[in-house]
Amino acid sequence: MTESTPIRALLADDERLMREQLRARLAEVWPELEIVAEAKNGLEAVELCKLHKPDLCLLDIRMPGLTGVEAAKQIAQLEETEDWRLPEIVFITAYDQYAVEAFEQGVADYVLKPAERERLQLTAERLRKRLAARRGGDDPGSAEAAGERAVPIQQLLHRLSALQSGGQAPRYLEWIQASVGQEIRMIPVTEILFFISDEKYTRVQTEGYEALIRKPIKELVEELDPHLFWQIHRSTLVNVKAISGIGRDFRGRQMVGVKGLNEKLEVSRSYTHLFKGM
Repeated sequence: MTESTPIRALLADDERLMREQLRARLAEVWPELEIVAEAKNGLEAVELCKLHKPDLCLLDIRMPGLTGVEAAKQIAQLEETEDWRLPEIVFITAYDQYAVEAFEQGVADYVLKPAERERLQLTAERLRKRLAARRGGDDPGSAEAAGERAVPIQQLLHRLSALQSGGQAPRYLEWIQASVGQEIRMIPVTEILFFISDEKYTRVQTEGYEALIRKPIKELVEELDPHLFWQIHRSTLVNVKAISGIGRDFRGRQMVGVKGLNEKLEVSRSYTHLFKGM
């Protein structure tokens, strides 16, 4: 993708009039933006994202089937390709300022309903910076390049899920039941260094041994404390306290070192912003 390639967006809102209004306002503040698809619910948004591979997804928070937050979680688990990186996420919301503050701490942005031209202009400017940083070869999703703070997207999505459930703090897994040879062990999550999934199993690595479970990464992301485990790849979660350092391999890929192990874990392009300044 080159700098002259149009930015491609997906718009998802279950209200047709709201989609039309937002499309019209975007045409005013960002005329070069190309809206390639519109979705009426969260499930449709995920499927259209797979099909069209947009640079940007604007998701209504409250939609039938899947909420915008749930759709964003599924989109975050899609597989990248050489020509496509996971899209930037913008939430369309009628939430109050308390929720807005949560959005502002993350790598996502927000648009309050009804979409005001001035606020949409600011969102467009932020997204132009982020997407220009991607196309210019900076770390993808670089919030630092856009002059903003970055936290793991899963932390933001967990926070928004809690807001939607009335602000109740989520309960995270404290133990993992896993197979070690013919034995079943209960492993405290604090002892786990990382998880890596393949098509059938997820490897659970501790300092002294490895175990296997059948639970995929996309489910573990939902069940583990996002402050303790960061997703650094579609197939990898790493314990933040187990990270020994960050480097690059001979191909220029960012790699995470793990304390006590020689193994390096690859960081996919959509997660390199986590290690800015490290």
